[in-house]
Amino acid sequence: MFEENPQCRVPEVQALATKFTLYMGLVTGLLSAASSPKLGALSDRYGRKYLLCVSIFGGLLSEIVTILAASYPDTIHYTWLLLGSFFDGIFGSFISGMAITHSYAADCIAPSKRAVAFGYFHACLYGGIALGPFIAAYFVKGSGNLMDVFWLALACHAVFMLYLLFLVPDSLSKKKQLAARERDRAENGPSDDRSIFNALKVANFLAPLKILCPTGPGSSSQVRANLLLLSTVNTIIFGVAMGSGTVIIFYANYAFNWGDFKTQIFVGTANACRVAALIVFLPLLNYIFRTRYKNKVRRESGIILEIRNSGSDNLDLYTIRAALAFEIVGYAGYAAAKVGSMFFASGVFAAFGGIALPILQSALTKHVPHDRVGQLLGALGLLNALARVVCPTIFSLLYASTVSTFPQTVFVVLCASFGIAFVVSWFVKPHSTAPHS
Repeated sequence: MFEENPQCRVPEVQALATKFTLYMGLVTGLLSAASSPKLGALSDRYGRKYLLCVSIFGGLLSEIVTILAASYPDTIHYTWLLLGSFFDGIFGSFISGMAITHSYAADCIAPSKRAVAFGYFHACLYGGIALGPFIAAYFVKGSGNLMDVFWLALACHAVFMLYLLFLVPDSLSKKKQLAARERDRAENGPSDDRSIFNALKVANFLAPLKILCPTGPGSSSQVRANLLLLSTVNTIIFGVAMGSGTVIIFYANYAFNWGDFKTQIFVGTANACRVAALIVFLPLLNYIFRTRYKNKVRRESGIILEIRNSGSDNLDLYTIRAALAFEIVGYAGYAAAKVGSMFFASGVFAAFGGIALPILQSALTKHVPHDRVGQLLGALGLLNALARVVCPTIFSLLYASTVSTFPQTVFVVLCASFGIAFVVSWFVKPHSTAPHS
């Protein structure tokens, strides 16, 4: 697009394109902030796969709106894409899908191995981002019709939803689902309670965040502090990821005149590096410092270590801090880059910070009982959805207002955001909670 139409490099056009992308993100983000925690909590009580299908259904409706808008531009104005964002958000968007998928994995995998499993999920996400543009480009080249890509995406949504419904078993047994429902009724009253107090509680937009300040057996002030600190770091990282992607692409095209091909190479390479870190480096760290250590203790002492939820360990915290350091250096490189090659290298360097999110999410699940993992990750989805609204708003408007004067301003702010997350991570204490059953 940028090579074919030089108007795309005009600052005013850059600003308009950025703002409309922002509006779509606002609609999806606000709605998913309301729906994601509810879907996550419901998945504890009614099973994972059906609630995951709800999230996928929203994406399917969004694809339909996109196809109609692209097929009939004279009849359906491009602003109807906001309706697709509405459908995507009201059904939880990919934020809810990620939360429920991670909850499914937490049901099946020991705490010591969750970071690796979560990393594989993130690797699939980044792998799709890396390969998607290339697959779409060759698909369009072969068919000669851009719309075929959208039809393919629609088919993928439909097939995956049917696969979940009929072939994938649920990770929660009926017994566990019923126990979770009983616990919810004991804590929140019956679902048909129409009292004013219950209505206000349901209407409280931030009520799901109470899981981050647990009370009762197994909780402590340090557990609450760790949950708040880890969720803060997670939200900052996720918010920067959501808010910087579009700005990075717009800036690269504006500053270095890359065009579609070079942009796709950059996005593909950066995400390929993230995938490599998630499927090679992260499992290797886990094997060396957890699995091998556990096997060594077993051989030398004959003691079988049963690793349960005991909060973040030192490996979690050191790895999170190292990942944040990669991000800080990478985004500082974005701000300082004078040539495209340096900008490209900075993106590759920052990509290795992608291991932070799965480790953070795994560490958070180690601080709550097993039957509250869906509720916790749903609440984290609320924070992520709010970050998806706030961060793109700030960063997109910042870029739009400075693109004609000092466009690197946004990267200075992004680098500072990672710096704040790095400082916050040092206040998290390891092994801060008693084992949960």
